[in-house]
Amino acid sequence: SRPPLDVPDEPPPFRRHVTGSARTEGYYKISHAEKSAYVAQYAARSEASGAPSQPEKSQPDPAASSRSNRANARRRAQGLEEINELQRAIALSKGQNAAAELTVKFNQLQSRKKQLRFARSHIHDWGLFAMERIAKGDMVIEYVGEIIRAPIADKREKAYERQGIGSSYLFRIDEDLVVDATKKGNLGRLINHSCDPNCTARIITITGDKKIVIYAKQDIELGDEVTYDYHFPIEQDKIPCLCGSAKCRGYLN
Repeated sequence: SRPPLDVPDEPPPFRRHVTGSARTEGYYKISHAEKSAYVAQYAARSEASGAPSQPEKSQPDPAASSRSNRANARRRAQGLEEINELQRAIALSKGQNAAAELTVKFNQLQSRKKQLRFARSHIHDWGLFAMERIAKGDMVIEYVGEIIRAPIADKREKAYERQGIGSSYLFRIDEDLVVDATKKGNLGRLINHSCDPNCTARIITITGDKKIVIYAKQDIELGDEVTYDYHFPIEQDKIPCLCGSAKCRGYLN
């Protein structure tokens, strides 16, 4: 009688992902046996060596992976905070008090932005309002837009007037650069002018880039409108001011 044929071992089943996606289960190691089932070079290596397949490891617990991801995020945040404190200490030792304070506060803004919303304003059109209490000295928002050269800004301002755009959002950084938030910007462009504002705008330099950041001059309560002084240059064609404050100058320029 013929000897019984050797029945080859069935390849191990593919890993089943309980969450439906491998990306949501974090990092796990694929065993040699699993790789041999679909990678030719691993299968050939197993046949040549005759080594027994490694036992299949249990699937990772999605909840444990989620906890691990949160822990890693906290460690990264703690590491960034320690770097900020170290940079601040170095700057303080060199007498760069203000620069270090601005750097730390800007990094704090990136990690936790203030809760703001836009709504109709009694000053002009739309305004920006605080959705949380903002303490004096805190960063409120960065004025974001397209950075262009001053000659381009002059041409755009005239073009906006021809197009009938009522408000242009050109914010000068220095003699050479202007931030144009007319068509590319964030909620910072909706902040209205006031002759007695609760915020102030500062130009700060972070890693060689100049940024416009709005700071709170005083405590801002929930629901208060965020304002700052535009400091428009004095011109003959006056723009009426509608801020309504007791210190109102009557004109923006």
